[in-house]
Amino acid sequence: MEIILRDHVDNLGKRGEIVKVADGYARNYLLPRNLAVPLCKACALLRRPPILSYDGYALYNWKRFDPNRPITLGNIDTLQNFVHLYDEHWFILVHVEIEAIAAEILAAIDWAGRGLHERDSEIVSGALRDIASAVRKQIAVLRRIPEKMDPALYYRTFRPYIRFFENVVYEGVVHAPLNFRGETGAQSSIIPTLVAFMKIPHRQSALTDHLAEMRNFMPPAHRQLIADVEAMPSPREFADAHSYNDVLDAMATFRETHFGWAEEYINKRVDDPRGTGGTPYMAWLRQLIDETRSHKLIAAR
Repeated sequence: MEIILRDHVDNLGKRGEIVKVADGYARNYLLPRNLAVPLCKACALLRRPPILSYDGYALYNWKRFDPNRPITLGNIDTLQNFVHLYDEHWFILVHVEIEAIAAEILAAIDWAGRGLHERDSEIVSGALRDIASAVRKQIAVLRRIPEKMDPALYYRTFRPYIRFFENVVYEGVVHAPLNFRGETGAQSSIIPTLVAFMKIPHRQSALTDHLAEMRNFMPPAHRQLIADVEAMPSPREFADAHSYNDVLDAMATFRETHFGWAEEYINKRVDDPRGTGGTPYMAWLRQLIDETRSHKLIAAR
C-alpha cells in the first residue's frame, strides 16, 4: 500500500513523501486518486467539504418499505452500510426517524412566524407547545438506541468509518495533508434551527466556533433555513413562560439523552476524548445543556 511519511524514516523516505510499503506497515494516510478526485469534484458542486458527513450517512441513506406508511422505525431501511451488522442500520435509522419528526418542528416555527408578525401571543404559545411535543417524540426515538445497537460493537466496528480525517493526503488533488471533521449529529440542522428560533445565547467559545463550522457540512438549503430562522423576531416577549420553557426543557432533555449514549457507547470504551467530529464532546455537551436551561423565562406571579 502507499502511505505518506509524517517523519523521515531511514531507508524508506523523507517526511512528506508518498512511498509504497507492505500491508500492515502503517496506518494509510493517503486517499487514492480514484476516490479523491471524483469525491472532491462532487463535493465542490455541492459546496461542502470532501468527506462523508451526516447528510450522506443518514439524511439521504434510507428508503421506505411501504411508501404509503410513515417514515418510522419498522418501515425504513438503509441503502448502504459499512459493516454487515444490524447495529449500524439501527444507528442510522434512529436518526432518520428523528429527522422525519422535525417536519412538525418546522411547521410549528412557520406558524409561530405568523404569530410573531401579528404579535399574537396565543399563536406563538401554541406553536411552542407543538415544538415541545415534537421534540419529546424525538427523545422517545433516541432512547430506543439500545434496542438493536450493542455498545461493545459500535466503537470498534462502524464508528472508525465515520471518524474525522487527520493528516490525510487526497491524491491527485493536493499534496499537503488535510484535516476534516467526520460525520456527526452536530451536522444535523434540527437543534441549530431550534437554537436560532429560541434565541439561546451560547457563550462564545471554541464550542460555538465548532458549531458554526458544522454548518459547512449541511446541505445549502439547511444552512439557508437556519439563517432565515435566525432573522426571525424572538418569541420570548410574546410567549407564555410555561410554553417557552417547555421547549427549552425538551431540548435539554434531548441533549442529556445524547450525552448519556455518548458516555455509554464511546467515553467508557476509548481513550481518545474526541468524537467523530474531532471535538471534546463530553465537556461541550454539558455546556450546551446548562446554557439551554439557563435561558428560561421567569413566570409572572
